[in-house]
Amino acid sequence: MADFDSGMRESRDLESGDVKVPETAHQISQDSWLQIAFILTTGINSAYVLGYSGTVMVPLGWLGGSVGLVLAAALSLYANVILAKIHELGGKRHIRYRDLAGHIYGKNAYALTWAFQYINLFMINTGYIILAGQALKAMYVLFRDDHVMKLPYFIVIAGFVCALFTFGVPHLSALKIWLGFSNFLSIIYIVIAFILALNDGKKASPRDYNIPGSTATKIFSCIGGFANLFFSFNTGMLPEIQATVKQPVVGNMVKALVFQFTIGLVPMYAITLMGYWAYGNETSAYLLNNVSGPVWVKAVANISAFLQSVIALHIFASPMYEYLDTKFGPTKGGAFSLSHISFRVLVRGGYLAINTLVSALLPFLGDFMSLTGAFSTFPLTFILANHMYLMANKHKLSMPQKSWHWLNITFFSVVSVAAGVSAVRLILADSKTYNIFADL
Repeated sequence: MADFDSGMRESRDLESGDVKVPETAHQISQDSWLQIAFILTTGINSAYVLGYSGTVMVPLGWLGGSVGLVLAAALSLYANVILAKIHELGGKRHIRYRDLAGHIYGKNAYALTWAFQYINLFMINTGYIILAGQALKAMYVLFRDDHVMKLPYFIVIAGFVCALFTFGVPHLSALKIWLGFSNFLSIIYIVIAFILALNDGKKASPRDYNIPGSTATKIFSCIGGFANLFFSFNTGMLPEIQATVKQPVVGNMVKALVFQFTIGLVPMYAITLMGYWAYGNETSAYLLNNVSGPVWVKAVANISAFLQSVIALHIFASPMYEYLDTKFGPTKGGAFSLSHISFRVLVRGGYLAINTLVSALLPFLGDFMSLTGAFSTFPLTFILANHMYLMANKHKLSMPQKSWHWLNITFFSVVSVAAGVSAVRLILADSKTYNIFADL
C-alpha cells in the first residue's frame, strides 16, 4: 500500500501523458478496470438489495417494477457512460464531480455540485449505517427477542465498526482484497435470502400484489418507488471512482460499467423479484425480516449483510475522505504513521459520528432512499450529466442528439421535483407515526 508521503501528492501539476491531473492525497490511475467493476458491483449488490423488493416492487407492482428495473438500468448505463466520456476534458483530468462541473460552468457550479454530491453521499452513508444496524438487530432478535436492545443501539454499534474500518483503509484503491470479501458476502446473503424466500413462496397462500394504500398514497408511493429505482443503480461519484482507474481511463471505465450493468445486475434482479414474488405487498424494507428458516442460516445472512455494509460505506464516504485528507491531512509520513492514523480517527470519526446520529434519529430507510434519489441522484446522474455532455460536445452533436439530451434533462428535472415532494411527505408521515430514535 502506497504511503501518503510527498510522492502521494505527485499530482501537483503532474502530467499524465498530455493531460494534467489535479492535486490529491489519494491514489489515482492505479486500478484495473476489473477492480473498478468490483467497486461498482459492490455498490449495486450491497445490503440495499435486501430492501428493493419492499421499496421498489411494492409501490410499483409487477408491471411497473419489472419494466422499471430494465428501463432504469438502461438509462443509468447511458448516463454513466456519457459522464465517463468527459472525464478528460480541456487538457485536464477531472477526478472529482465538482471539478468537472466547475470546468464547464464556473466556480459557482463547483460549489453547488459539491453540495449536491455531499448530500447524496451523506444520505447514502446514513442508509448504510441504518442497514448495518437493522442487520445486527435482526440477528439479535433471532436469539433474544426481549426488546432490551433497540435499533438505535445497534445503529451506534454499526457506526462504531464503520469508523474502525475506515481508520485502517486510507483510500479507495486500498480496498483491494476487501472488494473480494464484499462480493463474497453479497453472494452469501443474496443466495440465502433467495432460497429461503423461494421456500416460503412455495408454501404460502396466494399473495396480494396490489399496490397498498389510498389513491393519494399510491401516487406518492409510486413516485417514491420510481426514485428508489434510479437510486439503486447509481453512485453519484463516478468521476471519483474513474480517477482510480488505469489508462485509458475512458475505455476502462466503460468496460467496468458494462460489467456492472450486465453480470453485476443478475444477483440484484434475482433477489428483488424473488422477494416480491414470495411475500407480495407485505414485503418489508429488509427482506431478511420476512424469510423463515434455520436460525443459524438467517444469522449468517444477517452478519454478512452487516459486514458488507461496513465495506460498502467506505466506498461512498471516500470523496469526503479525499477532500479532508487533501485539504487538511498531514503531508509527511506513511499512511499508517501516527500522524495519519490520528488524523483519520479525529476527522473521519467525527464525520461518521454525525452520520450515525442522523441514522439513529430517523431510521426510515425507504424514505432516505427516495429522498436521496430525488434531491441528488437525479440531479447528479441524469440532469447534470446530460447537460455537461451537451455543453462539452455542443459543436459535435446533431440536432436529434441535442434534442435527446434536452428531453432527458427536462424529464428528470420534473421527476426530481415530484420525487422530492413525495419523499418529504413520506418522512413527515413516518415522523408522526414513529418517535425519534424509533425502534423499527
